[in-house]
Amino acid sequence: MSRSKIKSTVLSGALALTAAAGLAAPTAAADYEWVFQSSAQAGDNFFPIQQAWAERVGVITGGRISIELVPTGTVVSYNETLDAVAAGILQGHVTDPSYFSGKDPAYGMLSNLVGAWSHPQQMFNYMNYGGGIELFNELENPYGLQFLGAAATGVEAFLSTTPIRTVEDLQGIKMRAPEGMVQEVFAAAGASPVNLPGSEVYTSLEKGVIDAADYTVFSTNHAQGMHDFATYPIYPGFHSMPVIGVSMNKEIYDTLPEDLKAILAMSVRDFAQDIVNRLEVEDMRAVAEAQADPNIEVIDWPEEERAKFRAIAQGQWENWSGRSELAGKVYESVTAYLKETGLLR
Repeated sequence: MSRSKIKSTVLSGALALTAAAGLAAPTAAADYEWVFQSSAQAGDNFFPIQQAWAERVGVITGGRISIELVPTGTVVSYNETLDAVAAGILQGHVTDPSYFSGKDPAYGMLSNLVGAWSHPQQMFNYMNYGGGIELFNELENPYGLQFLGAAATGVEAFLSTTPIRTVEDLQGIKMRAPEGMVQEVFAAAGASPVNLPGSEVYTSLEKGVIDAADYTVFSTNHAQGMHDFATYPIYPGFHSMPVIGVSMNKEIYDTLPEDLKAILAMSVRDFAQDIVNRLEVEDMRAVAEAQADPNIEVIDWPEEERAKFRAIAQGQWENWSGRSELAGKVYESVTAYLKETGLLR
């Protein structure tokens, strides 16, 4: 397919899509005009950082690529973007790929290997230099997607309306956790996880529908007012550091010239550093503000409790490794990398 035909096809699809969603129509200046959907809400403090990445792609490609990044639910539900990208309804997404664990358990292992990483850079190193991106593409290519790279918001904080100081305190806690491995790890630790989209965390905590939530980083929780009623946050988080995966339609990607493919890959690496560094600064400010509030107790788990939780998580890694051929490959790859780099003994 020629570039002009690709441009025409993508543009006509984007025009129809943005018109239906009430969005501004894209300009006709770019060679490639795409709509990506994020799993973030418009009000999340990290959504503008994602939008800034999309804008930078336009700048560093000299206007050859134009990406309009829209928040979750604009076109399809948060857990439908994979199929929408494959079908060309969207041209790409910026999301937590663990939402698609139902398609292959390897999604859960690659996207949020609970307890594996204590800092985003460790995960980035595995993705970029330890075989993670290659495994992601082995997973995504059959579904019609190309994985461009991995970012993260950082090691998540933990929201709770009741003090949780040990693994034992998780017993019976009704909590929100995203589907997949995360839920099973918390269940193995004694909690009662429920599946709720991020958009329902605030009201569910406020109304007492849940006691706690695995949601996102401290600064985002604080900015959204979660600590007004979830007054026992745990920071630094002891559990989860989900991948933010950036993927696009493979058929479109395969037709791109090599320089644009390289630019997209480099842009995601830059985005990964940008979002982590900016949110770390915001986290420090938010934690200081929370610690100054007499109504909030910021709990820092002792190392022995973190080790207990990680041991529970490792049992689930092995459990999940037998659920699909690719999940087994991920398990072997990640555990070998962790051992080689001294992160797992």
